[in-house]
Amino acid sequence: MPRLAPAILLAALIPAKVAAQTTEAWQAPTLSITRYDEDWSDLADAEKRGHHWTGQFKYIPITDDIWLSTGVELRARNEDYKNNLWGGGDAPDDSYLWLRALPYADLHVGRVRAFAQPVIAYAAGVRPSASPIDQTRVDMLQAFGELDLGPVTVRGGRQMLSLGTERLVGTRYGPNVPLAFDGVRGIVSIGKSKLSLLAMKPVAPGPGSFDDRTSPTKALWGAYATLPRLDLYYLGYRNRAAKFGGQQGREERHTLGVRYYGASHDWHWNIEAAGQFGTFADKKIGAWTVATEVGRTLSGIPLSPDATVRFNVVSGDTHRDDNRLGTFNALFPKGKYFGELSPVGPTNIISLNPRLSAPLGKQFSASVAGMGYWRYATADGVYDIPGNLIRAPGNSKARFIGKEAEVTLAWQATAELELSTSFSVFAPGDFIKETGPAKTIRMIGLEGNFRF
Repeated sequence: MPRLAPAILLAALIPAKVAAQTTEAWQAPTLSITRYDEDWSDLADAEKRGHHWTGQFKYIPITDDIWLSTGVELRARNEDYKNNLWGGGDAPDDSYLWLRALPYADLHVGRVRAFAQPVIAYAAGVRPSASPIDQTRVDMLQAFGELDLGPVTVRGGRQMLSLGTERLVGTRYGPNVPLAFDGVRGIVSIGKSKLSLLAMKPVAPGPGSFDDRTSPTKALWGAYATLPRLDLYYLGYRNRAAKFGGQQGREERHTLGVRYYGASHDWHWNIEAAGQFGTFADKKIGAWTVATEVGRTLSGIPLSPDATVRFNVVSGDTHRDDNRLGTFNALFPKGKYFGELSPVGPTNIISLNPRLSAPLGKQFSASVAGMGYWRYATADGVYDIPGNLIRAPGNSKARFIGKEAEVTLAWQATAELELSTSFSVFAPGDFIKETGPAKTIRMIGLEGNFRF
């Protein structure tokens, strides 16, 4: 449930809850996944700090020009699978517990800033064994310094990135261990517009404490401009150990994209298109994607539900043996891309996703969604979210991968505590049936998230 995931719900619900306990002259910042985006400087006013119990943690004055902001996220999540990967996974029936703590400290010294956020992430019951995405034990998720030069901000060190709606570069928030990058980012602000210039390498988490390292094979660079209702971007990517279609080689890929989004009256929309070119081994890259999302709040009926339809087309490789690679690379997308259960990722796929969500009163909210998935190119297979091939094309010419249904329920118990659950089923289509195990996947998710 990407739109009803705990972080998104908290971002939507907490400000209203906190604001109700404060004066009309001040409203708390939206709590975000990237905690460094929150601006608590207005709490320099001691009277405002006293309106909510978290105020004493969000602004700690040290001197007139030095102050500290702190906070934490505590999350417990259980996922119970039956027939994972349609019965073809290493442990198709599994139930495991993820535990995660993300404390942070944000020190401001005049125009200089230092931000640190450790991650404590453990997993219990993951079979056959926990991967570094399940469990990294104790490590440093973010640690950077920042210099504010007015319209220009320069940030260097380890940091999470969230660009647009995270179709290409995201925080991987849904899994237990988020994604961070090592490098430099410059942000130029001009009125309501921002331009981000970045040169980064992703952090590869290790299974033990304090063993996360900068990736030796992958790099990301580019420019991302955010204008009113419009994003424009260029992203460069290099992977010296890329794999496509059973071949391994050096990949250098360039992405040009545009995103148009907004809301008017009861309507909202988010439309994004991107094209990719470059080289992989001895092949030239030519890939693309178009993603659309159009929704409307049905204010004339009880509960005023929001009805949204998403339609995505992501290119695949149409010919296996030529010198051209048409498989789109989603780079570093968000963790639960199509929903709480997302066995397939945004590569070589056509997807249709209608969704209905609504507040139910007393801080409850719910959603129900359906998904249909087809292969774009029959010569290419099915990939997971990180871009790994999970079902080769074989000799199948079938396009239909399968259909999915998902129901979610969330309760904002307090301003800081949110509880949620989801139930998902994925019935395989002809392609899955023709190429391997083809059982119906079932997943139940339970989650508690405390954050301030």
